[in-house]
Amino acid sequence: MPGSAFKSGERVSLRPVEPEDDEFLRRHRNDPRLRKPLGEVGPHAAADVAEYREEVVRGDDGVTLLIRVDGDPVGLTFLFREDERRGVAELGYWLAPDAWGNGYATEAADLLCAHAFDERALHRLTARVYEGNDASARVLEGLGFVEEGRLREDGVWGGERRDTLRYGLLAREWRVGQGDAGTE
Repeated sequence: MPGSAFKSGERVSLRPVEPEDDEFLRRHRNDPRLRKPLGEVGPHAAADVAEYREEVVRGDDGVTLLIRVDGDPVGLTFLFREDERRGVAELGYWLAPDAWGNGYATEAADLLCAHAFDERALHRLTARVYEGNDASARVLEGLGFVEEGRLREDGVWGGERRDTLRYGLLAREWRVGQGDAGTE
């Protein structure tokens, strides 16, 4: 059902991406403030956004969810490259610039961690951040992710070669951070 919540927290709710979200996705995936840290080359035409949405909606290696505050879209969070055999997936997220600095990314990513560890029974999540994207690194570190490595000059951010920082989080570490050191 369009608009129904997949998961809800104190301030944010997550729901599947729908065709009605295409304009939001186009506007923000074309915003240079987002394209830079995401490594997007853009700009994206409306048809590109619809194709992207269809690809993530029908993708079978994870889940992509719209982040909403008071019913309005503010970003996306996603699990991708999921490997059920190994119990591993990669976490990602982005927020519209007018939603930055409010803790929405942290809350949304935490909800998706709960889904990954408690409902999908994953063992480990990974994440990537371009060096210099301190806000995104703080989100991960606040959730208990640990920097595990650096891929030198792995990506281009704002026209410059940047290192990619690799982060990881085990289910048991996340549970300790949640005040529940239960078994995996």
